Amino acid sequence: MLHVTPRFTIFVGLVILATIVFGAPNVLPQSLRDALPSWWPREPISLGLDLRGGSSLLLSIDMETMRNDRIETLLNDARRTLRAEKIGNVGAKRVGDAVEVQISSREETEKATNALRSALGTSAVAVFAGQSPAITVTSSDTGLITLAYTESGWADVRTRAVQQSIEIVRRRVDELGTREPAIQQQGADRILVQVPGLSDPQRLKDILGKTAKMTFHLVHLDTPVEDVLNGAPRPPGTTLMEMADGSGQKILIESRVLVSGENLVDAQQSFDSRTNEVVVSFRFDTTGARRFADITRENVGRPFAIVLDGKVVTAPVINEPITTGSGQISGGGAGFSVQEANDLALVLRAGALPAPLTIIEERTVGPDLGADSIAAGQLAALLGMGAVFVFMVVCYGLFGVFANVALAVNIAMIFSVMTAIDSTLTLPGIAGIVLTIGMAVDANVLIYERMREEAALGKPAISAMDAGFSRALGTIIDSNLTTVLAVGLLFIFGSGPIRGFAVALIIGIGCSMFTAVTLTRVIIAYWVWWTRPKVLPI
Repeated sequence: MLHVTPRFTIFVGLVILATIVFGAPNVLPQSLRDALPSWWPREPISLGLDLRGGSSLLLSIDMETMRNDRIETLLNDARRTLRAEKIGNVGAKRVGDAVEVQISSREETEKATNALRSALGTSAVAVFAGQSPAITVTSSDTGLITLAYTESGWADVRTRAVQQSIEIVRRRVDELGTREPAIQQQGADRILVQVPGLSDPQRLKDILGKTAKMTFHLVHLDTPVEDVLNGAPRPPGTTLMEMADGSGQKILIESRVLVSGENLVDAQQSFDSRTNEVVVSFRFDTTGARRFADITRENVGRPFAIVLDGKVVTAPVINEPITTGSGQISGGGAGFSVQEANDLALVLRAGALPAPLTIIEERTVGPDLGADSIAAGQLAALLGMGAVFVFMVVCYGLFGVFANVALAVNIAMIFSVMTAIDSTLTLPGIAGIVLTIGMAVDANVLIYERMREEAALGKPAISAMDAGFSRALGTIIDSNLTTVLAVGLLFIFGSGPIRGFAVALIIGIGCSMFTAVTLTRVIIAYWVWWTRPKVLPI
């Protein structure tokens, strides 16, 4: 018997009510959305780059620079370990992609090898535990120790660099206040960044182009920088760096990093209380604050260089110990603008990239092009719905009208679900919705044709209707399930536009299962209860 319980009817009503609640922001103007109660969702569906306009950047991670940094870090770690163990050595140096250390006494070679293996995580205990060593430490009878990354070690470094870069890029983009940025890996060492609705793409490029690697060094005073510029040998353990203010001035600093930006917990644009100059104020964590206090206490009267991305931003003299764990960066001679200070604080808060990023492809979509795409999608959807409406009414009469009502609810549900889960609507997504319009009535066609078959066998109208719903359900589930499986593979293995199409189509199929089977059954059941038909009206 074709019958629906009151509870079932209430459930369908609640679903339609939720559709109205979540879908309303998509049709209401901003003034009415602002007047909605606080519990009511106010944000409309997010539009993708191709519909809203914005910027798309394809970034490549500079793996060569990252490789050099890793080897330099390995060299410094080796020096620090041997110094801590008080093992004498002639010197540590880089040779190709490896680090070589010549131990002064052959008797201490084994001690040095074990100390380096322990410090670098390549001890026998770690290997025995099943951990593949990222770095090999080998020694010879002459006291020469060689340290080098393994192939698996470099692969792990590359993977971590990409993951870290994606996370930091995401933090920086989120700091811009943009909505629904799409950031994903492409290939082995590339990152695709899509920011819909961005009005200043140059600012995005400037922010993502900064590595934001900040370090603190003491300025070397024993050798005048002029002597080095005139050809005198540079003292060991020093680096000649250019000032970041564009003056071309160079400064000789000690290579050893005393404090790094990894210890920063906050950075904000502010104004110097004495000069009213625009500055960036920063604050260290507990470890960084303690180290900063020790360094400034031991080096009062010496210049202290703040290096950002390989250039000296400022080199103030330490007048007194700084024990508060905070400081500020000024813009040098030209000074910072408020925008520059805000952007520098932004990238410092987000953290330093493990390697520089290079923009290898840039694409900007104007809002006018997005509006044209939306208009074309709306026209295609309306024409598709119109054609389906006419077909269903011509073929199935009154029941075709019921199917059309369910189809209209289906389209509203798709937009409501996408709004509720904060999904992004793209141009391929519109194509998926248009395709759903045609697929949504497939279930109704199967049900109605089954009703005709049952009526042809001599069953009463109500029994034929009930059999149509119950016996067509298995076929409907099978057909939709196979489609979902295929589209699910598109979502898993696809990217960008393909995933947008898959998301819209999967949501559309799920909504059509509800509207075509459940909602249509409720409508027909109440129509039967009201009219008590003797003949099947299709």
